[in-house]
Amino acid sequence: MDDYEYTELLKNITTKMQNITDVVEPQKIDSRLREIEEQESDPQFWNDATRAAKIQKEKTQLSRKLEKYNIAKSAVEDAKELYEMAKEESDEESLQALYDDAPQLGEQIRAMEIEVLLSGESDANNAILSIHPGAGGTESQDWAAMLLRMYKRWAERDDFKVEVLDYQAGEEAGIKDATILIKGENAYGYLKVENGIHRLVRISPFDSNAKRHTSFSSVMVSPEINDDIDIVIEDRDIRIDTYRASGAGGQHVNKTESAIRITHTPTGVVVQCQNDRSQHKNKATALKMLKSRLYELELEEQKAKEAGIAKSEIGWGHQIRSYVMQPYQQVKDTRSNEAYSNVSAILDGDIDKMIEDVLIATNRS
Repeated sequence: MDDYEYTELLKNITTKMQNITDVVEPQKIDSRLREIEEQESDPQFWNDATRAAKIQKEKTQLSRKLEKYNIAKSAVEDAKELYEMAKEESDEESLQALYDDAPQLGEQIRAMEIEVLLSGESDANNAILSIHPGAGGTESQDWAAMLLRMYKRWAERDDFKVEVLDYQAGEEAGIKDATILIKGENAYGYLKVENGIHRLVRISPFDSNAKRHTSFSSVMVSPEINDDIDIVIEDRDIRIDTYRASGAGGQHVNKTESAIRITHTPTGVVVQCQNDRSQHKNKATALKMLKSRLYELELEEQKAKEAGIAKSEIGWGHQIRSYVMQPYQQVKDTRSNEAYSNVSAILDGDIDKMIEDVLIATNRS
């Protein structure tokens, strides 16, 4: 990196930092944290445990964001100051050190930019992620299982917790349906960009003629909504069915009709839960899943109206991302327009870069 390139990098990073400052509004965060500290000093504050826990969570999130902002801001200011001093004194050793540290500085600002983009109303929430195979039988069901594994591995990499809410195995391989709850800060903020149709092109392991097949699966992501979000579900609008649980795990599997399926007739939304021995607990979880899905559906419809987009089918022309394994190796996202060659790593859960590229691209559009 030469002097001109470094100067341009500093200009770009300084501009990004100013944009981040405008969004983060550190003075407002400082003011809010002082308000919270004043509330905490009042003994009556702790009498309402639910409200206190909510405010404590807000305090933690604001403090973490402010800390990250201050670190990034200091890094940029230090780099600018050191650069000017090194140039004035013709200190080649210090200039070289700054050039060497430039990529790390760029990544630090990128991380802060992503932090800013995860400031939506529900971004900090846990995520409910459902996967449904498209037409194509075993081939599509196997692809759905590959996606499920990818998201589980991603969650493990980022220290999120995963709870399986529903799992319907395919007859020969793969899955018919699966729903998981991914718990952790900003889980929904990251995974919301995974909402859509995912396309796979590969030589099918189920085809004795070794022909190339194209498969589709849909991924639906909803925020696990808080109790203070008002979503009204009328009893007359839902149908509740019970069935025997299936899949791995639990001695109650296939013995009692503890699994719950709820159909919301006005929208056609169907949710299922079978992760507990208790039918009552599964029903409560399923109702929460339904509320989350209806909330997400409302957000999707608002966005679709604004963009003039119709509802997608699980098939050709509607995919958000293509995973090509034959005749070449590439994952291509239609929203960021970025291509990635590390297909195996991506399918093993290394999807942070891909997600962040979409977050940045969709924010700029």
